[in-house]
Amino acid sequence: MGLLRDAGVVYKPVEQIDLGPCSNESYFRVDKAPRMAGFLLKIFAWFLESRIIGALLLHIVKKNNQVHKLVTNATLVEPPMFIPLHPITDNYKNDHYISQWLGYMIAGRGRLHNTELNQQEVKQIDSDASPPERVQEAINCIPVTSEKSLDDLKPSCFRRWTIADYSRTYSTGDITPLRVAEHFIDAVRVSCSPPLPMSFFINYDAEDILRQARESTIRYERGNPISALDGVPIAIKDEIDCYPYPTTGGTKWLQKFRPCTGDACCVMRLRSCGAILVGKTNMHELGAGVSGINPHYGPIRNPYDPNKIAGGSSSGSSAVVSSGLCPVALGVDSGGSVRMPASLCGVVGFKPTFGCIPHSGVLPLNWTVGTVGIIAATLEDAFIVYAAISGELHSHKPTTLPPKVHFPLLNSTNPISNIRFAKYGENMLLRCSELAMRPIQVEGVTIPDIESMLLAHYVTISSECCTSLSSHMEKLDFAEIGWDVRVALRVCGAFHGKEYIKAQKMRRSLTYATPTLHFFLEVFMSDTLAQTLLGHRYRQMQIHNNIFAMADVIVTPSTGRTAYSIIDDALKTGEVDCINGAALIRYQIAPNFLGLPAVTVPVGYDKPVCRLAFNSSGNRGRNLR
Repeated sequence: MGLLRDAGVVYKPVEQIDLGPCSNESYFRVDKAPRMAGFLLKIFAWFLESRIIGALLLHIVKKNNQVHKLVTNATLVEPPMFIPLHPITDNYKNDHYISQWLGYMIAGRGRLHNTELNQQEVKQIDSDASPPERVQEAINCIPVTSEKSLDDLKPSCFRRWTIADYSRTYSTGDITPLRVAEHFIDAVRVSCSPPLPMSFFINYDAEDILRQARESTIRYERGNPISALDGVPIAIKDEIDCYPYPTTGGTKWLQKFRPCTGDACCVMRLRSCGAILVGKTNMHELGAGVSGINPHYGPIRNPYDPNKIAGGSSSGSSAVVSSGLCPVALGVDSGGSVRMPASLCGVVGFKPTFGCIPHSGVLPLNWTVGTVGIIAATLEDAFIVYAAISGELHSHKPTTLPPKVHFPLLNSTNPISNIRFAKYGENMLLRCSELAMRPIQVEGVTIPDIESMLLAHYVTISSECCTSLSSHMEKLDFAEIGWDVRVALRVCGAFHGKEYIKAQKMRRSLTYATPTLHFFLEVFMSDTLAQTLLGHRYRQMQIHNNIFAMADVIVTPSTGRTAYSIIDDALKTGEVDCINGAALIRYQIAPNFLGLPAVTVPVGYDKPVCRLAFNSSGNRGRNLR
């Protein structure tokens, strides 16, 4: 037993961690497996599913990826933290700071270091306000832009329509929701055509879309639209219930065991605002990959280059917004699953704080790391939709007074130039001075334990997914599952209770220690609330002061690489590409594991004209690609 046991890491106390750019904190590098697809992938899956050889292979995979060293046999003094919930005060709730932060990005400004929130910069919203009322409040907070005619919206180059564009043209009668729906249906049919079908949707119903559009058109003709979202086409990831469509999770079998009987809460709120729900978008099967190559419904292709991946797992939602078919789509973000494909497709991807959008009606695949996310063409549109779908379920309201809700007033002219950006130096792909049109202060920082957090998150999401699906697996013919997902499920099922507990101990340790979380607390919360969350006040405030003596915002890449090519051998089997997969999710995990908000914003192109983006997370990691 001693010969087979790897020595575990003893994680040092937080006060001993050097967060500076010259820190000697080491970054563990793991041995990633080679890419497999086609016949090779089938052989590997067969071996993994065999009882004796499979157990040996799984042990080797875990050992080579340092799961034993960094998780299984690691020593941590902190107790486990199973759900990344953040406390509420009488004045603010963490998720509502997200809307302020998102709003500041829209306005090109931010809250400065150690500056208390000015009450004149926010507007208190009734916590019982309906979704249409919240949408209107969000619209009122956004700076008024010049009116545009239909001719103005027909530029010589490609331009995505925004929610405001749809609302204006509907109100003036220049165009109707019915006409938009007809064009949408035609465009989707064209996108499905050879030689490279884009595979945006798993399911859409032209008659249902036209019915919704007719009803919306009548409301506009009567001068009584429900909200600014009335008649706006919005797509839904096929991990979220949207009746009458089945919820497949990208599979060919899940809907047999879990029929869809109604709308998810977030979908219900969009429907109550008059949005046209245009169908269920394609995704990586069960969300168990990052490429968006689905052997059942086709590979989702990147609108910037159809030969490249769109990313995953909210692949279709990102691609449909990028293509201009919809201004907004919903996804689910459990490990960068909204932000990563959004960054590859050149659009905005927003993951709110854990728990701020009800999870009712969403496939329960990862209940402590996943949340509904928003993919949009602009930050303004992400803010508007967030306003519509966020907030507690009435049936789940606590007996105490509900928290006050605050939206940002975005007419402020306070500049962003005084914010100090912390550049995470490892493989940095972005010069921060190019992010804004004015001078910016840039400092280097060290973010410790990234590889450990990646593995702890993987143990968590794997264990939860396998537990959720376990009752279905007993009745399922494995021939109905893609070969890449068969491999993923076998590896995911190899973790045991000890490793899950260790991962949650690491979550608490990281939640209480990482500099990015301190950044989040500084910007989003009062000092009192931050100290309450951190618990061990002196120790945590010491790291807090250290990181914010250097900077206000941490900037990192959204992904470690841009979109890679779709190879034909993966079309029927899917692929296992651990090297590219690890690079794509490397900077995405902290917000999911710690329950914090994050947003990715496009900033440019790479040489093959694939999109680059940076991601700003609630722990304030801003990921740039």
